Amino acid sequence: MSETSKFRDPYFWYRIFKYSIYVLLTYDGWLFLQEDIAASAQTISGDITWRNFVEAYSAGIDTLSWVILLLLFELETAVFSDEDLKGSLKWTLSSLRFICYVLISYSFYGYAVKYGVVTNLSSLDITDICSLVGSDFTYVYTLDEYMPITAEVCAPMQGLPIHQIAGTQIIGTMEQMELAKALAMTDIVNAADWLIVVAVLEGEVWLQLNNRLSDKLMALNKLLKSVLYAVLFACAIYWGIDGDFLDFLDAFLWLVAFIFIEMNIFEWRAETQA
Repeated sequence: MSETSKFRDPYFWYRIFKYSIYVLLTYDGWLFLQEDIAASAQTISGDITWRNFVEAYSAGIDTLSWVILLLLFELETAVFSDEDLKGSLKWTLSSLRFICYVLISYSFYGYAVKYGVVTNLSSLDITDICSLVGSDFTYVYTLDEYMPITAEVCAPMQGLPIHQIAGTQIIGTMEQMELAKALAMTDIVNAADWLIVVAVLEGEVWLQLNNRLSDKLMALNKLLKSVLYAVLFACAIYWGIDGDFLDFLDAFLWLVAFIFIEMNIFEWRAETQA
């Protein structure tokens, strides 16, 4: 195919768009890691060790592990043929996938730990919140974003019951703490949902490689994944309303990315039945 005709090929631009989404997700992982670093500096006292590593960097670890897993699905469903997926290549991909699942499961545990952190509250006995302006105390802007207390921030908080995250210098009104709690729970629901999604996809890939993926199973999986993707879409909408833009954008990009994987599986099955 000539260079001119290649640029006129819709499939060429489809691949460019698809891999651009993958690149954006990789960049999202880096942004989440930076956000984790900033947040953990305030929520974790002392040094970061292997014991609290996942608590500190759960979002970054989770996103980057998912990117690798996404690329492995792309290789298996769109790049390598069934004949290629044997021997050392098969075991290499399986080993990498196993490592990703360990890290993703570890991150899920980290989300659960983070939920425990933001719900472990105590009342702060203080009459003048504005006296904390310029101190090391911060307030809950949203989950993982703890901002300095300024004169503009403290004025609306005056006279309201103030709560403090145990073991930290992070404070907030009950409304702010409830927001952090709801967002932390959304992280847990979203992570659990994605784990089920990839379990279903793994089953489809295995069945396809072993010529056992029947039309009935495809229909059943389609119904199950419709429910799972609906939950993920609901999480994305909630992040768009009460979360920050990065959470919403990341959730949207992941839904688009896995639509590509679904299309790969559909085309892969069509080719084997042709």
